[in-house]
Amino acid sequence: MAIKTEKEYRERIDKLRPKLFFGGKKVERLNDHPISKGVIDATARVYELTTDPEYADTMTAISHLTGEPISRALHIHQSKEDLFKRLDMARLGSQKLGTCNYRCPGNEMLPSLAATTWEIDHDKGTEYHQRFNDYMRYAQENDLVVSGSVTDPKGDRSKRPLEQDPDFYVHVVEKKADGIVVNGAKQHATGAYAADETLVLPGISSKKGEEDYALAFVIPNGSPGVTYIGQYNSFSVEREYEKETRVLGNPIYGQRETCLIVFDHVFVPWDRVFMCGEVEYTQKFITRFAKTHRMNCGGACKVGFMDLIIGATKLMAEYNGLSKASHIAQKITRMLQLNDTSLACATAAAYFGKEEPEGSGVFMPDETMGNIAKLNTNDGFWEVIALAGDIAGGIPATMPSEKELDNPEIKDYVAKYLKAAAPADQRMRIARFLQNWVAGLHGIGTYQGSGPSQSQYVSIYRIADLESKKKMALDLANAIG
Repeated sequence: MAIKTEKEYRERIDKLRPKLFFGGKKVERLNDHPISKGVIDATARVYELTTDPEYADTMTAISHLTGEPISRALHIHQSKEDLFKRLDMARLGSQKLGTCNYRCPGNEMLPSLAATTWEIDHDKGTEYHQRFNDYMRYAQENDLVVSGSVTDPKGDRSKRPLEQDPDFYVHVVEKKADGIVVNGAKQHATGAYAADETLVLPGISSKKGEEDYALAFVIPNGSPGVTYIGQYNSFSVEREYEKETRVLGNPIYGQRETCLIVFDHVFVPWDRVFMCGEVEYTQKFITRFAKTHRMNCGGACKVGFMDLIIGATKLMAEYNGLSKASHIAQKITRMLQLNDTSLACATAAAYFGKEEPEGSGVFMPDETMGNIAKLNTNDGFWEVIALAGDIAGGIPATMPSEKELDNPEIKDYVAKYLKAAAPADQRMRIARFLQNWVAGLHGIGTYQGSGPSQSQYVSIYRIADLESKKKMALDLANAIG
């Protein structure tokens, strides 16, 4: 069966032994560490949703390669309807997890790989697309979690790859009869150490002379020479050392977990290489991934998060006894406006989507609307967080731990002084949940994920048809008088 269960995923991942570090310490077993276990639990929940009949229409698709039902996380968009369903899946995952759907990053690379490998083969007679299709059959038949990474460390941003340490960008160091050897690193890789495979796309539009950097390939988790260095912050420490997860802001799944992936002479067989040296196609790989990622990550995924924030904010207003206050209703309405505007733009990106390139069978979202969705979300998410903090008051930042309610010496004080229109434990629980959003990492994570605002400004200006708008103005202006 092409669709695996949550149990099968857990059993498969439990056998992996990636070279992974958190806070300077090596992780021996993924399931034994609270941070990596959160990633596994979140991914397992996605498998549960996929096998739940209630969500089958959203979470599954029919493979265009095998004709069998598969997880939509491994599907290549074949129509506008597929783009709409992908939006639904992104929003649903965020609503159910309150953190990253770790099957998303690779999923949003797959259409770019399908389209661009087809185009390279069409233009140059290469075999990349056949390799990619063979890999897709393998991934679909085994229902693999495929992570993905694009962003290189870059080093000095004013310099090209060949002007500094060559390892600041992933590149080929040796070509062999049976494959290539690569060095470098990718950062901000979401949940890669708990995935079966990791896709790597070029992180820069390469120029002539930079052929060694024009790379697209996939490797299994824990390949020799691969090291994963996990993000680590105050929320990481809390999750690592706090045994009672009920007192955490997102008790089950935690914050979104990323890592730095280091490639130190990593061998990649040719059948897993999907571009090697074709510099003129690097920008197409990047652009096609970006338009898909910005529609989903920027539009639908963060809409799911904002659904949660709005719901928690409304609860907090009710718990504070302010459910009928007109200024609270006005601010929550503003939050709804921002949320639904992001969703509307993402929906428009799907609606105006089309086959790209023609003949490939791959459907891509509209680039302008995808970028607009992400740009709106960049600004809107910050404002939603600010409004949530305004309505909730200071308690998400200043309240004591819920564990004080277990201390017989002080529990009566906490229960008395932290209650309002709701008991203290309810109010503290939702305040801690809001703290996860308003005082956490989600603001900058949303702003930078799939590119900061400047990236969207550049894309929107680059593809805008300003000449036709100028002509419209001139046609009317010259007709006057």
